[in-house]
Amino acid sequence: MNPLEFGYAAGVLLLAYFIRGISGFGSGLVAVPLLALIFPLTTVVPLILLLDFTASVLLGGLNLKQVRWDEAKPLIPFGVVGVVLGTTLLINLPKTPLLIGLGIFVLIFAIRNLLDVHGNKLISRWWAIPASFTGGTVGAMFGTGGPPYVIYLTHRIHDKSELRATFSAVFFLEGLFRIGSFVAVGLLVSKQIWLGYAMALPVALLALYGGSHVHTGLTSQQVKRIIGALLLLSGLSLLVKAYN
Repeated sequence: MNPLEFGYAAGVLLLAYFIRGISGFGSGLVAVPLLALIFPLTTVVPLILLLDFTASVLLGGLNLKQVRWDEAKPLIPFGVVGVVLGTTLLINLPKTPLLIGLGIFVLIFAIRNLLDVHGNKLISRWWAIPASFTGGTVGAMFGTGGPPYVIYLTHRIHDKSELRATFSAVFFLEGLFRIGSFVAVGLLVSKQIWLGYAMALPVALLALYGGSHVHTGLTSQQVKRIIGALLLLSGLSLLVKAYN
């Protein structure tokens, strides 16, 4: 990387993991589309997987007693199936369809956040099947599988701290399966990815620390709007890149 690319990547990681520290999710949603503007997805997705897995260990471990395991467990089986499918698509689909798919996916979630499309009604646990399958597939393809899990869990858990801890626990377990899947197809054997991880980890940890300390100072609504605005810009940028 040249100095400009290095500075850009560091800034993106600071922003992404600061948001992750506040909300318990959102790092992949912010980091992957922005980093994909200058780096290939087959490099960005494994790198963010390693960083997100580390973040899940730290955040989930610190809040283990608050994890709602009764809500986390139903998400795992079909999440694993989705991870296998998503990994296959990541290594076989050409670059342009991947960027277009990621751009559209990010825009949908951005608009949902900005328009505050949500409710407090408790939904059926059967929705865990499509939520986890979609989350696993999109997570393996783009490193941004959080939204389906987030949408489902926010309609099952209303305590902010329990929700944040459960996000991290689910992402930790799914991350284990994604790491295994990526190792199996050779996406985590590159020295470049592990060097990037070593360089990016201090930045991500610093941002997580800062975000965790302002966790109680921002409302959920404020966090959603910040993420929504960032996603809108990054989704549009990805679509422009895909067609140029």
